[in-house]
Amino acid sequence: MEERKEEEKESMEKISEYGQAILEYGPEKQRIFLLNIIGEIEGHEMSPSNMKTTKYDHVLPELARICDDARIDGVLIICNTVGGDVSCGLALAEMIASVGKPTVSLIIGDSHSIGVPIAVSTDYSFIAPSATMIIHPVRMSGMVIGAQQTFDYFKILQDRILRFITAHSRAEKEQLEEMMMNTGMLTKDLGTILVGEEAVKAGLIDEVGGMQQALEKLHKMI
Repeated sequence: MEERKEEEKESMEKISEYGQAILEYGPEKQRIFLLNIIGEIEGHEMSPSNMKTTKYDHVLPELARICDDARIDGVLIICNTVGGDVSCGLALAEMIASVGKPTVSLIIGDSHSIGVPIAVSTDYSFIAPSATMIIHPVRMSGMVIGAQQTFDYFKILQDRILRFITAHSRAEKEQLEEMMMNTGMLTKDLGTILVGEEAVKAGLIDEVGGMQQALEKLHKMI
């Protein structure tokens, strides 16, 4: 009894601190690790203290622990992110793709920018009917040196992202590039907004659905 209380206390602390939980009370008695990717994906630099963030340096070791924990049967990723650090977001996506256990993602609000590779990195993906994805070119904050080498680096980084997305979804590279360079949708930017079913039709996401569908799919995969 005391052990159960201690586990529940630790679980509540993880939800409060990191947005993580273990789902284990379903009829199948399978242990599912729930991970939230929310707000801005914080990378090598600290975000302001008043901003909701997903800290990649916290998530990476947690994903490594999941890989090594025989008690964890599968992973459910909940996405509601505006994007963030490109390099660190792509590292998260690569890590999720290599977990080696059944994984399902669910976009419940938004999965913008570098949140797109994270959403498609799982074995199967869902998007809520009203949720959105935004595809746009790579952008950098701060000073940018206007030299050819800078633009070449941007192109290499963008190609890395495109290769990852096409490798983990049904979307075509040429189609993604067209959506990235779209000038007719975002008022002050290039890019494309996809809402719910549109993301499925574009081949990025597997199915429209919510939490119940995502859990049912993950239980079947396990």
